[in-house]
Amino acid sequence: MLCLPGSIVSTPGPVLVPTRLQTELVLRCHQETDCDLCVRVVVHLAVHVLPGHWEEPEDEEQFGRAADPEPEEPQNGSLQAQVVLSFQAYPTARCVLLEVQVPAALVQPGQPVGSVVFDCFEAALGAEVRIWSYTQPRYQKELNFTQQLPDCRGLEVRDSIQSCWALPWLNVSADGEDVHLVLDVSENQRFGLSLYWNQAQNPTKPWWHRNLTGPQTITLNHTDLVPCLCIQVWPLEPDSVRTSICPFVNDRRAHRNLWRAVRLQLLPPRGWRLEAPCSLPAEATLCWQIPGWGSCQPLVPPLPRENVTVNKALEFPLLKGHPNLCVQVRNWEKLQLQECLWSDSLGPLKDDMLLVETRGPQDNRSLCALEPSGCTPLLSKASTRAAHFGEQLLEDLQSGQCLQLWDDDLGALWACPMDKYIHQRWALVWLACLLFAAVLFLLLLLKKDHVKGWLRLLKEDVRLGAAARGRPALLLYSAEDAAFERLVGALASALCQLPLRVVVDLWSRRELSAQGPLAWFHAQRLQTLQEGGVVVLLFSPGAVALCHEWLQDGSSASRAHGPHDAFAASLSCVLPDFLQGRAPGRYIGAYFDSLLHPDAVPALFRAMPVLALPSQLPDFLRALQGPRAPRHRRLADKAEQVSQALQSALNSCIQPPGIQETGREMGPEAGDRT
Repeated sequence: MLCLPGSIVSTPGPVLVPTRLQTELVLRCHQETDCDLCVRVVVHLAVHVLPGHWEEPEDEEQFGRAADPEPEEPQNGSLQAQVVLSFQAYPTARCVLLEVQVPAALVQPGQPVGSVVFDCFEAALGAEVRIWSYTQPRYQKELNFTQQLPDCRGLEVRDSIQSCWALPWLNVSADGEDVHLVLDVSENQRFGLSLYWNQAQNPTKPWWHRNLTGPQTITLNHTDLVPCLCIQVWPLEPDSVRTSICPFVNDRRAHRNLWRAVRLQLLPPRGWRLEAPCSLPAEATLCWQIPGWGSCQPLVPPLPRENVTVNKALEFPLLKGHPNLCVQVRNWEKLQLQECLWSDSLGPLKDDMLLVETRGPQDNRSLCALEPSGCTPLLSKASTRAAHFGEQLLEDLQSGQCLQLWDDDLGALWACPMDKYIHQRWALVWLACLLFAAVLFLLLLLKKDHVKGWLRLLKEDVRLGAAARGRPALLLYSAEDAAFERLVGALASALCQLPLRVVVDLWSRRELSAQGPLAWFHAQRLQTLQEGGVVVLLFSPGAVALCHEWLQDGSSASRAHGPHDAFAASLSCVLPDFLQGRAPGRYIGAYFDSLLHPDAVPALFRAMPVLALPSQLPDFLRALQGPRAPRHRRLADKAEQVSQALQSALNSCIQPPGIQETGREMGPEAGDRT
């Protein structure tokens, strides 16, 4: 019959309805070694009646008339029903109609009356079958059941199924950074091999397909592994059985690669999408990024957390976008990804104050300003910026100068500009500075002959300072030992004399402990790149070992690192930039040539300049300062000053030959440290 469920109709009285579906796999055999896979379906039935519509029949004849009011149906004192079973398994579909009669003595409202067994639906090995059941006419929503049938690998009776005899068998093995797919196939047998991403919410996405001749060994790089990567293999014969296997579901490297591949995309005007090759359990929240503050302030409440479906357009509960609004994606309460989606279209972070309005019962309203210390009431006596400008912010809100970002029955969010208050506060200071500069200029004019040479030197220094001060530099290194940390501190201090605005975790231990290495690095990297700065990766034997651990088998994830080791925490954010070609112009590499061989730096990081210190100090300083670097002679003088500042700390780090560093196992790729 045709499957036409139709619309739901009201019940005329007690009716039979399906309540549960069960399946059982059986073999339908033509001969002992010639069998097909078959799905046996069990439909459990119960009596359904609307409240107030049940009356005990005086006799079976009356019951038959009540249950079957149509004259053409037999009135034999039984409850009758027509149950439809719809079976779909690509590329076939079948519908059957089951006529059921239940004696009146077994009928009780809301109670099960038994089950009907249909034997059976034939299906292909490895197919996904979907079964629906409903009555005709339909009195309730149809039941549905989905089942993935096993392939030849999962059947103990595969010797009875001829299509399994010629099936290629597949084994997966790992060898360092590579994964080998070994196909045990007879020589010269032709077969198809397909690699695909098995996505739960989306159709299967093919990734790689080949027709091959056995036997074969296929090599995959470990960076290509994701949990939903599956392998399908089949002989190149008509109507052949396909075997699928998903061997990387529980692979730690695959899960780590998946999060590296995840991307957040803004879909104007208020939509967004989490792009990933596989489905993943995650929650997304909106947060407010305050300029100059490391952590992003979550907006929960008033805004709710939202479960994320990957590769699906989602809608923000917002009226307007703002550059300070960011999206955080968490997995099991762990922050995995944070992006400020509007920063590209609306510009850098703004010094705006976010006002949170909370609405309660009986029109009760409260207003506070979101600050790093929490939400501060505007008219409080707290010693915060929001409390100091509380009255002015209220006036701005009432006069419509604040931008409304969100509004519903629970509350609202407003972004109020603070620029004008900062300008008013500094107006007198600027006036005093200008007056002082004018007086100083007059004094210099009176004694210009005495200071002419000094002005010439000052002009050169100011030009160098103006070019370098405007570009921040974030210095990342792996904490080796106390001597190496002193060397890093000496380098950072020497670079500040150029001057450069250097950020290094040695000088931010309190913030690092409070925020955690990952959050601290993410905030500093975001601020540095938004201001046109550069991230410096300082390679050492320990840093090279961490990179190899991360790129190979992920053992760095289980190895204990120091609480202040920002380099180990930063790899999850740094490596995607190199894998996607975004490193040039953002990153500079450096190493001390007396501590590390140049060939030890992993090849992945060769996309950026990697310079030796102190032998290539002029080139290193020129790369740090960008296109406005000073002339060659002046730069050489600065390089000589930095080299002298490093010499003492560098000598203390150089170890005699034969002495190996303890606490970290090094391979031959770490280079010669003598």
